Amino acid sequence: MEGKKVTISVIKADIGSLAGHHIVHPDLLATASRVLAEAKRKGLIIDFYVTGVGDDLQLIMTHTKGEDSPDIHGLAWDAFKKAAQVARDLGLYAAGQDLLSDAFSGNVKGMGPGVAEMEIEERKAEPIITFHADKTEPGAFNLPLFRVFADPFNTAGLVIDPRMHEGFRFQIMDVYEGRVVELSSPEEMYDILALIGTTGRYVVKRIYRKTDGMIAAVVSSERLNLIAGKYVGKDDPVAIVRAQHGLPAVGEVLEAFSFPHLVAGWMRGSHVGPLMPVAQRDAKCTRFDGPPRIVALGWQIKNGKLIGPADLFDDPAFDETRRTAQIVAEYIRRHGPFMPHRLGPEEMEYTTLPQVLEKLENRFKKVETHTGK
Repeated sequence: MEGKKVTISVIKADIGSLAGHHIVHPDLLATASRVLAEAKRKGLIIDFYVTGVGDDLQLIMTHTKGEDSPDIHGLAWDAFKKAAQVARDLGLYAAGQDLLSDAFSGNVKGMGPGVAEMEIEERKAEPIITFHADKTEPGAFNLPLFRVFADPFNTAGLVIDPRMHEGFRFQIMDVYEGRVVELSSPEEMYDILALIGTTGRYVVKRIYRKTDGMIAAVVSSERLNLIAGKYVGKDDPVAIVRAQHGLPAVGEVLEAFSFPHLVAGWMRGSHVGPLMPVAQRDAKCTRFDGPPRIVALGWQIKNGKLIGPADLFDDPAFDETRRTAQIVAEYIRRHGPFMPHRLGPEEMEYTTLPQVLEKLENRFKKVETHTGK
């Protein structure tokens, strides 16, 4: 299928977990795998891989239906619904949590699951990385993706590879207003940073190579609290990043995650903590439901087939990053319910805090102020 278009779809949802918000039960993985295996047998999808990261069930699929396909999204919805029923039968925690509707309407966006999709023309060798994060929000990818595609101190190819030297174009989404803007690096670098530094509102959605418009990265941008109007679990984003051949090398992409930067999420989606890159076997969030974790799976795409995965953070080269993350987690946890460990008021309005404030509303009294005049 070299030169032909193939779509990679990563769709995830928290539809029930073993022992709190901890890990996906094997029966849920098996249920979703059966649904996707039948779809592959019928020719709806080319290939698939089912896994779990933290309490999120992850579906990775390749097909020729393009992005936002009702067939593919309907398949994912069916897999989630059937797995959620198994979760209910087992009495798992938060069964069906991310499924915000009972009826599928042609697209899972806005219905709870997180979605990252990328339609590509397969190159002779097509290395991609799928990233799967737990206990955080889509803006967690802002800093590392900026470093991958705009920071020459991280990505040497921006300086020495002529195919990357012109830079990249960032599509940034305002998740509060539901609008996007496209800005180019390096010439609009400061404008990019002015937006994406506000990680709770402005999210890197897509990145394109400027020389030819080639798609290089895509991030899920769903914010469950904004969809549901209340806290229903953090968004636990996913991303797809292409690598090599005029794009950042795999090592340059991973290098951006060697700094465990602070992200929003963690316990009850209400705290700040370090994003820890881990092997898949360690993607189980236990300490204060965290700290936030991220897994990187490496693939080769050949004729739409998924070759892999390679568990890319399963490497002692990231041991120091994990150690730093643990030190940062220990430090910030000592703040308890105080900011900056607990999120600011604009984020807390989607948690259970408003219910506490409502209870106290009639006990607040106006304070007379004196100007001294």
